[in-house]
Amino acid sequence: MTMRQNGDDELPSAIQSPLISTEIQRPVTGRWLVIVTKVTFALVGLFLFILALQLLKDGTRVYGNTIKDVLNINSAANTLGFGWLLAYVFLSGSPVAAIAISFFAAGSLTALQTFTMITGSRLGASFIVLFVGFIYSLRGHQRAASVAIGVLALLTTAAIYLPALAIGTWLLTSGIIGTVQVGHVSEAPSLIGAIYDPILGAIKQLGLPGWAVILAGIATLLTGFSLLDRALPEMNGERSAFKQIGRMVYRPMAMFLLGAAITSVTLSVSVSLSILVPLSVKGFVRRENTLPYIMGANITTFIDTLIAALLVGGPSAFTIVLVEMLSVAVLSLLVLLFCYRPFASAIMRLQEQIIKTRLSLSIFLGTMLFIPLVLLLVQ
Repeated sequence: MTMRQNGDDELPSAIQSPLISTEIQRPVTGRWLVIVTKVTFALVGLFLFILALQLLKDGTRVYGNTIKDVLNINSAANTLGFGWLLAYVFLSGSPVAAIAISFFAAGSLTALQTFTMITGSRLGASFIVLFVGFIYSLRGHQRAASVAIGVLALLTTAAIYLPALAIGTWLLTSGIIGTVQVGHVSEAPSLIGAIYDPILGAIKQLGLPGWAVILAGIATLLTGFSLLDRALPEMNGERSAFKQIGRMVYRPMAMFLLGAAITSVTLSVSVSLSILVPLSVKGFVRRENTLPYIMGANITTFIDTLIAALLVGGPSAFTIVLVEMLSVAVLSLLVLLFCYRPFASAIMRLQEQIIKTRLSLSIFLGTMLFIPLVLLLVQ
């Protein structure tokens, strides 16, 4: 009797074990395939990113001054508006910041003009969050709740970046901060030259005009960023991990660090801020709690620009981006530590007035389009 029971117990085990093993192996194999695919996207995206920087550098060396003359870009205000508008076109600030660095490396922009163009790219990048909110409202969600985060992103970014622009301009023009020397920089250009010089040489043999090289560089840059985005883990605002944010984090400093951390992973402020749209609409996080998150995201978004500056422009370009990053970081921390409540109250009141009616929202959107145009055309 006992032996029969043991035999009965063993028989199902022997039959079921291969099935269980197969079921376990399939998900594991699938996970490894996803990992390999994402790593491949990351490597190819990084390769194209650096190639695009080299193409833009070569192209702008030929046509950089011509572009400036055609658009009549002669001042820091012009480059601020130029970077702002380009970010609208690309719906991202990172490619525009990389283009600014390439212009500087080619000698087409001064340090101050490069600084303001990068600032403009970050101001324009916040517009994508408003665009995402608008698309989200078309799916049947409340219009006010959907676009509110976008308006907050624009207001918070402008409230920090514009004073930081003044601070950074003073630091660059006063000579207080010299050129920051980064250790072991010489090895990076030599390695990049060994990899990319043959490719650039083959492209030059094609006899492409400078404008075609610039367009190829922009297309390669956007493709590289697209592949890098696909290599990142999915940041879905409706996932359970993000649902915990509204219950876990209510302290401004915690939200500040969270925004900085997520943007460090995604390397895109547009991605990290767009996450807030579904979180806010579904009530997982309150709008007023997103301000420090936006402030943190606006600091670490410079990581990819720092890398681009070091690869293409060297220590001088690296210093420009570092000054921008430090100016934004210092001002954000001062606001967060000493006057966050009145700052948040003022931003929230202004945001409520903007989204109160369709007319007020339309005026706000028109203003955001009008300001960079004026800056680009002012002489």
